[in-house]
Amino acid sequence: MVRRTIFDHDESYAEFRALAAAFLEREVIPFHGQWEDEGLVPRDVWTKAGELGLLCCEVPEEYGGIGGTFLHSAIVMEELMRAGATGLAFANHSDVVTPYIQRYGTEQQRRRWLPELASGRALAAICMTEPSGGSDLANLRTTARRVGDKFVLRGQKVFITNSTNADLFIVAAKTDVDAPRGKGISLLLVEHASDGVRVGSPLKKIGYKASDTCEVYFDDVEVPAENILGVEGEGFAQLMTQLAQERMTQGVRAVAMARRALELTIDYVKQRDMFGKTLADMQNTQFTLANLHAEIELNQVYLDRCLELLLTDELSAEDAAICKMTSTEMLGRVADQCLQLFGGWGYMWEYPIARIFVDARMARIAGGTVETMKHIIGRNLVR
Repeated sequence: MVRRTIFDHDESYAEFRALAAAFLEREVIPFHGQWEDEGLVPRDVWTKAGELGLLCCEVPEEYGGIGGTFLHSAIVMEELMRAGATGLAFANHSDVVTPYIQRYGTEQQRRRWLPELASGRALAAICMTEPSGGSDLANLRTTARRVGDKFVLRGQKVFITNSTNADLFIVAAKTDVDAPRGKGISLLLVEHASDGVRVGSPLKKIGYKASDTCEVYFDDVEVPAENILGVEGEGFAQLMTQLAQERMTQGVRAVAMARRALELTIDYVKQRDMFGKTLADMQNTQFTLANLHAEIELNQVYLDRCLELLLTDELSAEDAAICKMTSTEMLGRVADQCLQLFGGWGYMWEYPIARIFVDARMARIAGGTVETMKHIIGRNLVR
């Protein structure tokens, strides 16, 4: 494995990784299979993680966080993938939703929500995707009409992660219904307990089974005007700015999941007897593993470079799209070929490689489809 120098400048990263790994070993791994059957991670797991500083790592200490960097979050994501704990959607809560409040929120909003989110006492979800369109965020149909000092929110969102347990939703809606595509969109802070907020039954996914994903309905929900996040009408620009970090969460998880798949496969082929040898002794096996190892290492280097750029606010939308596209497509190839080396056992749910295979498929969709990433990259090339 190529040495990852990105973590070298701070010795605390190694200690933080050990903390995260110990937490998962104690509080998550023994129970994750049960949570997959139940389709939900218990709330107390979130509060335990919050007590250790494993949530919202970038939140400053004055708001209840550890005052870390996105690299702390990356460590948590990598350890989750190493543990096979895909049901804990910490990244959505910590690295997708919370940064909107931290970056665009008023001081009152930050003081109200950041300590609660960092501690795990409150959970958050972001509501962007609609039934009529996924990656086309400029074409929202959810509306929030101004009535006096409130907005009346009406619409439907789908594929919302953490929606069952969420106490707070960040909702993208049209506050200027006459504005053209991409204009007149605002982000609103909406509490789950508000009248008119309904969360549907968990959707039956083929993977990420312990992570609750639902439709969320907003039936004439009255939202105080002070719950606008940032400047009214600038929601689309806010979304585009923050999506680069969301795509990095997909890259981090994809490379870490691919590495785990390869490690599991190497262990298996060394033990699997085949024609008087082990499966590992065969040239085809070695060539396959070599190709997969090389792909993972190349993607790791590019991912780490993008992480460096993200830390200094220099990561472009194009670089984030390249990272998301290449790493998730790589994960798909690795998961497929690793499962093949397991043979029939790889198709059995009790083998971790089977769960990696189905979980990996979501990576090319979540955070913007691969086709959307190609559009972003290609558009920049021909400008």
